[in-house]
Amino acid sequence: MASLQDQLLKAGLADKSSAKKARAEKRKKQKLKNKNKQVEVDEARLAATQAAEEKKSRDRALNEAQQRAREERSIVAQVRQLIEMNKQVRKGDTVLNFTHDNLVKRLYVSADMHRQVTKGRLVVVVLDEAYELVPAPVADKIAQRDEASIVYRADLDTSDNEGKQQEEDDWYADYEIPDDLTW
Repeated sequence: MASLQDQLLKAGLADKSSAKKARAEKRKKQKLKNKNKQVEVDEARLAATQAAEEKKSRDRALNEAQQRAREERSIVAQVRQLIEMNKQVRKGDTVLNFTHDNLVKRLYVSADMHRQVTKGRLVVVVLDEAYELVPAPVADKIAQRDEASIVYRADLDTSDNEGKQQEEDDWYADYEIPDDLTW
């Protein structure tokens, strides 16, 4: 089957020069169309890749946030489990005073427990707004996970008293002791 152009040439309705011009114009239009189409395709491809990268970065950030939340929940669960498994049963009428958030708090414990707390063998921790006593090694494990759970620890308070005593001793170091003193 012959093209319309060939048919028009045979019928004598068009000449060769007008047919050439028509073909040239058709090719130019096709080139322009293909050129514009490639640019559009590239722009679309760029937009699609950029959108995919943005989605990946959002997903990555969301995954990191979810991972941090899971880790925090895991730490809270570990602390809770350590406290629940190792808390000491408090019986007695001896008052144990300690500070938490600049407030003096009070627990009623036995005399033996009071001695253990003051010696640093037992530590006061907080669990759901309630105070519990746990052994010092367990408190060390809790402190590794969540320092805020430790409320009162006697062995840390004694270091401040020793520092004060050393400070007082050093105050006298400025004075010279005479060697001619006889007793």
